[in-house]
Amino acid sequence: MKGKYLNWKGRFLWLAVFAAAMGFLEAIVVVYLRELYYPDGFEFPLRLMSSDLVRAEWIREIATLVMLAGVGIIAGRNGLQRLFFALFAFGVWDIVYYGALKLMLGWPASLLTWDLLFLIPVSWLGPVLAPVINSLTMILMALLFIGRQESGYYVRPGLSDWVLIISGALVILYTYLVDYSKLLFESGVLSRGADSAEAGEKLVTMITGYVPEKYKWPMFIIGEVLILAATVNVMIRSHKYPKDETIN
Repeated sequence: MKGKYLNWKGRFLWLAVFAAAMGFLEAIVVVYLRELYYPDGFEFPLRLMSSDLVRAEWIREIATLVMLAGVGIIAGRNGLQRLFFALFAFGVWDIVYYGALKLMLGWPASLLTWDLLFLIPVSWLGPVLAPVINSLTMILMALLFIGRQESGYYVRPGLSDWVLIISGALVILYTYLVDYSKLLFESGVLSRGADSAEAGEKLVTMITGYVPEKYKWPMFIIGEVLILAATVNVMIRSHKYPKDETIN
């Protein structure tokens, strides 16, 4: 007996449920970590975690990305759908994560509150509003591209679109990585011939005293504009499939 496959709306719904559950689970892990390291509330400068815990966090972050990619691959019917179903799940997960932290800890105080976003390959920093905007953008792109495709339209980003999307993503990534990357260079950790112990101690001192103040919003906006420009371009160029063609 053949089972009935979920339609694209059903797949979006269950992906959202899965991602929301992951968001709450991620928030609960952070509640535990903050109870250990920030019992009076999370704030900068950061308190250093043990090397074992940092390694565990790296593994947790990689596992999270694998899980989100996995459900995207399962849900999609072609390469484009697999990618954007995964990005949709990522966006829902991230937004629910912040909502759950607000519910359980009353944090962040505002969308402009600074957060430690990620640890691979170096620490990512930014106001909460920035990743939330990124998440909303990923959700929007997924709904537009997959919804349009499932409605019988040919939707396929061209080379120029991918150049815009990747360029925009790299610009935004730079705004997250620039703070701690500068600390790595200034400490001498990445310099050849530098005394590793001395450079390491200097880096620890710099990190435990660093308080981010100014985010590179102009560059972030440029990155978002590039991605949205590609999205609009793809949607404009989309067209109806001939009746005898199918999505593959």
